[in-house]
Amino acid sequence: MHVSFDQLPATARVWIYQASRPFTSAETVSILPLLAQFAEHWTSHGRNLLASAEVLHQYFLVLGLDEAVAGASGCSIDASVRFVAQLEQHLGLELLEKSRLAFMQNGAVHLLERRELKAATASGAVTPDTLYFDNTLATKGELDTLWPRPAGQTWLARYFETFEKNPGLA
Repeated sequence: MHVSFDQLPATARVWIYQASRPFTSAETVSILPLLAQFAEHWTSHGRNLLASAEVLHQYFLVLGLDEAVAGASGCSIDASVRFVAQLEQHLGLELLEKSRLAFMQNGAVHLLERRELKAATASGAVTPDTLYFDNTLATKGELDTLWPRPAGQTWLARYFETFEKNPGLA
């Protein structure tokens, strides 16, 4: 059963898929009905799920599910991944690839390959205060309050600690 994304409770489970490039306005408009249709028909063991999907910051497809109504099963999660893979093909972009990190810099989302992170922290292009989109968040409440947040407050903190302790290692 589809609901508006803002109607999901803070405890709703979320899955964040980051695009390899920004969604165009036309693409976003064209997939909104597909997202609503997926959420409307998403089920787990024959039970309708209270779900929603949203495109945020032009780079992120976020699926949300109120597990207080019905929880996701392995099969329903597999169905969502298949849906996302179909969107990838339809739009000609990557959503399931996890090698890119997203940062908010100067009011815009910037992607960085994971292998470039060490050099970016050493050069100061990414600092502990740079806003980072941590796509491992689990709930809508976390999404609303901790996304994005300073990189130094996420799992990326270890990159700054290493550099501060021994700048020659970074």
